[in-house]
Amino acid sequence: MKTLGVYTKDFSLYHDIIKVLKRRNVAYVSLSSLEHIPRRIGVILTSRKENQEIPLEKTVAADEQDSIDQAVDLALQKLTGKELYSKMFIGIDPGEHPGIAIVGDDILLQKMQVEDPELVIQEIKGFLKVYPAKETCIRIGHGSVIIRNRIINSLIPLEIPIEIVDETRTTPAQQKRRCVRDGEAAATIALLPGGRVQTKLPLDPTRGAIKNVQKRSRQLTDGKYSVSEQTALRVLKGEISLLEAIEMAKYHH
Repeated sequence: MKTLGVYTKDFSLYHDIIKVLKRRNVAYVSLSSLEHIPRRIGVILTSRKENQEIPLEKTVAADEQDSIDQAVDLALQKLTGKELYSKMFIGIDPGEHPGIAIVGDDILLQKMQVEDPELVIQEIKGFLKVYPAKETCIRIGHGSVIIRNRIINSLIPLEIPIEIVDETRTTPAQQKRRCVRDGEAAATIALLPGGRVQTKLPLDPTRGAIKNVQKRSRQLTDGKYSVSEQTALRVLKGEISLLEAIEMAKYHH
């Protein structure tokens, strides 16, 4: 298997690339010159400026991508030599910190967790650039109804088929770390067929969902503050975060 190479005299960019490669446990070779590129190097991560100097066909200019993570995704994708997938399934485990997984031609290519439901669309747009496919389908778990509907509504403009999947048996064993569980649940969701979404979905929070936000605001402030129903509703619709809602409660207290 070929390895990634890193070549750039831009110290700040080099540092950013190495940090991401180490965090993701990706093997790489640092290249100090372009004189003798080891034969095992398949793709070189570099800068836009230095890209022209590299005598290797496969390169990725890290500072041209939306993020260093996306540049690494692209480099790893080029390393596999696969240029087009037949079928791509993107699985989403909805929740406050959604899990996302990408399965291309039955291979799990990525699994991750994002901090916020509103960040799902950015990640998916990045994946669509990195992993081109003849057919792509987004599948999302049926739980966390309001967050699920918020995510679906944000994804509709991509014009990719979206299916809602019964995720009753998808959540892995509880002893695993939360971010690992969400990523694995998303990978399972990606492989399950579901019902097709036709139009934007309503954001109608239930009484239980509102009470739950209020309860979490009390837990986070050791019982000192509880957000109002009105504010809890805004949190559920994604207009403000729970932490912003708590700050507002403190201000009005």
